Amino acid sequence: MATKIRILPENLTNKIAAGEVVERPASVVKELVENALDAGSKEVTVEIESGGRRLIKVTDSGSGMSREDALLALERHATSKIASDDDLFSLTTLGFRGEALPSVASVSRLTIATRTAETLEGAEIYVEGGRIKEVKECGMASGTVIEVRNLFFNTPARLKFMKSAETEGGHVGELLTRLAISRPDVRFTYKNDGKVVFRALDADLKERVATLLGRSIASFLYPVSYEDGGVKVSGLVAAPECSRSAASHLYTYINGRFIKDKVVQHAVLQAYRNFMERGRYPVVAVFIDIPPGEVDVNVHPTKHEVRFRQQGRVHDAIQYAVESVLKQTPWLKRPAATDAARPTETRAAAASTATRPLWTQAAPSLQALPPKQERFEVPAAAPAQEQPAPSVSETKVAEIRELLTGYQAKPQPPLRQQLHFPSQAEKPQPEPEPPVVPQPIKEEEAESGVAGYFSSLAVIGQFNASYILCQRGTDLVLIDQHAAHERVAFERLKGEFSGRAVDSQGLLFPETLELSFKESAVLKEHLEELRRLGFSFEEFGGNTWLLNAVPQLLAGSDYLRTVRDILEELASLSRSRTFTDVQEELLARIACHSVVRGRRSLSAQEIAALFKQMDETDFSSNCPHGRPVMQTLTLSEVEKMFKRV
Repeated sequence: MATKIRILPENLTNKIAAGEVVERPASVVKELVENALDAGSKEVTVEIESGGRRLIKVTDSGSGMSREDALLALERHATSKIASDDDLFSLTTLGFRGEALPSVASVSRLTIATRTAETLEGAEIYVEGGRIKEVKECGMASGTVIEVRNLFFNTPARLKFMKSAETEGGHVGELLTRLAISRPDVRFTYKNDGKVVFRALDADLKERVATLLGRSIASFLYPVSYEDGGVKVSGLVAAPECSRSAASHLYTYINGRFIKDKVVQHAVLQAYRNFMERGRYPVVAVFIDIPPGEVDVNVHPTKHEVRFRQQGRVHDAIQYAVESVLKQTPWLKRPAATDAARPTETRAAAASTATRPLWTQAAPSLQALPPKQERFEVPAAAPAQEQPAPSVSETKVAEIRELLTGYQAKPQPPLRQQLHFPSQAEKPQPEPEPPVVPQPIKEEEAESGVAGYFSSLAVIGQFNASYILCQRGTDLVLIDQHAAHERVAFERLKGEFSGRAVDSQGLLFPETLELSFKESAVLKEHLEELRRLGFSFEEFGGNTWLLNAVPQLLAGSDYLRTVRDILEELASLSRSRTFTDVQEELLARIACHSVVRGRRSLSAQEIAALFKQMDETDFSSNCPHGRPVMQTLTLSEVEKMFKRV
């Protein structure tokens, strides 16, 4: 009887293994660069073409391989990094399974050129679809050069799952960022389609982070250093204001290996819990050094998750290390440090004031007087024989200083007196309007026609400058003013977007955005969609972009944070989730950022205008995120609170 179970051929098993190891071009780069670092390389160069589909080339200056070792490296489960079971629990290298090269070779056309420092000539091996086609000698520097061409050429189904060249290039850049941060002593160069994306020279950790994540982030990073028994925590943590809407900037490492472990991330987020609003994530680069026997890295196919022998101890050490830095709030001390860094300028300014002639120093009692009165009255107060006549140059300097003093912003009444407008001077300054007049809106003040639900409410006042208290019949109505504003802004954006594009507001001075490689690739891919949302971007070289315009509703808000949040949202798109699926989420995010958050006193006119807009808005009972705009308390419910019924 024929058996149903069969042993699969080696070529097929290699392709199955490739499906686990080689998910996309970035997976190939990860395996090859990790091998280069394990080989002791001090310089790694990565070149890709067409997002890695046409070419992936990794050049390193490591120890290299002999001809025999290079041939063995193409066999499955062949490695120089472990030899016994015990070695799995004392790993000090990034790779150890021996699956990368044969898996990559089975789905590409691969060339390996390698030479050790002890040999005069190197070996070059060409593999196509997992089969060795050619082996020959070659001349080269010591190290290894691996070229992967036509990735997935023999598995067309895998090509369908690859994204655009920009997206795949962004994933490669993000992967190299993680590896480069972990090894600041190694030089990294990344080229995409012949263009140098970044070149990171060997430096300290802060300089490496500044090179890869941007100088704007680096200026808010603070060092972490803590050790408890066998657990050592070091690295950099950022101020809460550098937060992101996703965990994309959580760079955590165990023994030099990048991980996305839930225990480690939870410890970091717990340390930030008192500083960061819900749904925001910090920017950190944290390194945890622990004895290899205390952690198992062989529990996940991509090695991104680990298992600790003493999980609670590691969690507490990480949380305490980060908290010990954050509780000192070092970002609040930066202005003082900046002033201290310039003592020469401060002393020079003080000396300039001290040596200034008396008639050029502005006295507090004279600051409100017109400049001409200061010039003639002050010298006259001093005896002529005691006060020497100023020189021409001193007089000119004094006049300039007086003009500068008069140019400073002053209250309006003195300015009007100086211009000799008596009727205007006698006019009292208008008092700021009270937040809310605690009386119902009169019906005769309403517009003609039947008033809508919100406009018909009698306004009682504001509570905590956040909620509008109204009365309708015998009901007490509480309205969340932020949610109401958000719904109005969202419906306005939807109307503009359904037309052609959201109304845009040009910026007088364009903002410079330093993005990560993944964010830059996402921006380049969705440039047209972002233009319809009201944003205007311009490339400025590398991963730096100029923001020239923003949606009109965002003009007075923190639009840079909104841009980064939108890019995080777009980065999560896939074939099953397109831009059309998330466009309302993006419009809701813009609307949320465009309205005033927190407490704000509203005048009676502002409340009336808001209510009128709510009456003209669809779905006015809830904000775009689903939260209710209003709550109603009936008279009976209020009476029950006071035990009247």
